[in-house]
Amino acid sequence: MTTTGDEGALLERARGGDERAFGELVEPYRRELHAHGYRMLGSPDDAEEAIQDTLLRAWRGLERFEGRSSLRTWLYRIATNVCLTRIERRPPRTLPLEHGPPSDPYSSDRWGAVEAGWVEPLADAELRGVTVPAGPDVRVELRESIELAFLAALQHLPGTQRAVLLLRDVLGFSAKETAAALDTTVASVTSALQRARARTERRLPDVSQQATLRALGDDGVRLLVERYVEAWERGDAAAILAMLADDAEFEMPPYPVWFGGRDAIAAFLPVGPLQVRWRVLPLSVNGQLAFGFYVWEEQRSRFEAHSIDVVTLRGGQVARITAFLDQQPATFERFGLTAYLPEREVPGAHIVAVPTRSVRGLGRGLTW
Repeated sequence: MTTTGDEGALLERARGGDERAFGELVEPYRRELHAHGYRMLGSPDDAEEAIQDTLLRAWRGLERFEGRSSLRTWLYRIATNVCLTRIERRPPRTLPLEHGPPSDPYSSDRWGAVEAGWVEPLADAELRGVTVPAGPDVRVELRESIELAFLAALQHLPGTQRAVLLLRDVLGFSAKETAAALDTTVASVTSALQRARARTERRLPDVSQQATLRALGDDGVRLLVERYVEAWERGDAAAILAMLADDAEFEMPPYPVWFGGRDAIAAFLPVGPLQVRWRVLPLSVNGQLAFGFYVWEEQRSRFEAHSIDVVTLRGGQVARITAFLDQQPATFERFGLTAYLPEREVPGAHIVAVPTRSVRGLGRGLTW
């Protein structure tokens, strides 16, 4: 049996009906299983439901676990198949850029929320403590595997190809282990992996966000964050636009609206002293630079949760902003943010609120 002594003792107690022992047995794997479900399904909530289902099936089927593989491998097998069943039952999640053509910033068309399943953001904190065994089969590093570009590319793969790519290239399972998890042959796994890699690579940028952040370094990232926060909080449209690439893109799920190019974004931007007041807090989301946006509500005299904006960089410029709108207070709390912020104590003063701990080490990929 490929279990440690402590794990083996917990397994025997769990087989005897001890639910607490079962909880202790699976707890070390919960976060990484949730991350796997998130990659497969594109939604933290869907992933949580899938992992709850996984653990229920594991509890009910514990007697059938013979120890021929590790407990971790067995749990991944159950989780992967739970996710595959869910993938078969609903359309793949996507992002507005893949939903239709760019929008006209002067038109009110397409502003109705669409019931299409959108990819949803994941707080980096939810990966705290998650590690992936290093090995020759690992091709995608942990943080890269949750970047929005990679996540969106995964959603275009058929379920089995998605599972094979994740098990082999992200989690480092062997071809034999992957074939056993999917109840197929090594030859089928090898073929599916080749197709999945080819389809995914066509949709990925040449440089990952991890490589971009490392190239900028801590000082470069901190300066970019300070400029971005200050520009939005001052309502300085010119300063915001100066940080954008010429072909920058701005999308806003759950709306199918997106704008392509600096000019279109300039026509849309809701900034300026007579328009909207913002408070902006830096975050690390999906392994990328991100910001929690709060909008001023005059009647309540406070800033209220508005959106989680995930920024994709190209060099030192902003190439894409994905603003996840309609964020509920509970959702903001998932990112370590409060539902609202009070007005600043000094009326009329502009204070750049950059919590250093949020960006320290981001250029080295060391936020958890």
